[in-house]
Amino acid sequence: MRQSLTIVAVATMVIAIASVAAREPRTQRQTLAQAVAAPTRTPANLARDKYRHPLDTLSFFGVSPGDTVVEIWPGGGWYTEILAPLTRAKGTLYAAGPWPDGLKGVQGLQAKDATTYGAVKLAAFPWSDGQPKVPDGTADVVLTFRNVHNWRMGYQRGGQDYAAEAFRQMYAMLKPGGTLGVVDHRLPESASEEREKNSGYIKVSTVRRLAEQAGFRDAGASEVNANPRDTADWPDGVWTLPPSYRLKDIDRAKYEAIGESDRMTLKFKKPG
Repeated sequence: MRQSLTIVAVATMVIAIASVAAREPRTQRQTLAQAVAAPTRTPANLARDKYRHPLDTLSFFGVSPGDTVVEIWPGGGWYTEILAPLTRAKGTLYAAGPWPDGLKGVQGLQAKDATTYGAVKLAAFPWSDGQPKVPDGTADVVLTFRNVHNWRMGYQRGGQDYAAEAFRQMYAMLKPGGTLGVVDHRLPESASEEREKNSGYIKVSTVRRLAEQAGFRDAGASEVNANPRDTADWPDGVWTLPPSYRLKDIDRAKYEAIGESDRMTLKFKKPG
């Protein structure tokens, strides 16, 4: 009888442990879902969730509330509206962009709502001497959404490609074992490499090469932001599609039906 009770006790403990382990991913996802549904998000940004899939994207990158997260080139703060509530209680959020004007969007959020965004730290990216920086080896996660093509095209650098430098600086920010998450407009591998310089699209192979040259190892890819309707060959590049609509009313219904661009979603790790 004693042996039977012992077997039952062990079996019960194993089931309990397995049950807790099974709940952990759901708990993290629920926390992310709460941040995505934050009441402080603007309606216009919420309307774009169907294209940007923030819950599945951040889940794939493994972002947690206690992380030190660096958002590279946050622009108007679309993802900042999610990451700031997520990290406010337990983590740290850096917004890193061209110093200082590239961070006006986040500064605007801070001026409007200091409770939600006041703790967001501002840093320069790419960093130069004399500018505030994300300290080396401190970040758990670095995220960059639709920016690598800008560096490749030399945006804000007079047309000079500085993507390799950008990846080296992101690598330096991360702790050993830290994650780099990249989302960008995807250029077909069969397309001419020259199109990376003017279309707003970039090849997956180019992003992987840049990451590996900086020292990262490939940690997977997701198709959560894929859009098979996007053929990546539009008259004014990716900006032909929403939300830019660079052609204004010309074929607007056509481009609206296509939706936002086809995007790669890549994860890399800093060894350690």
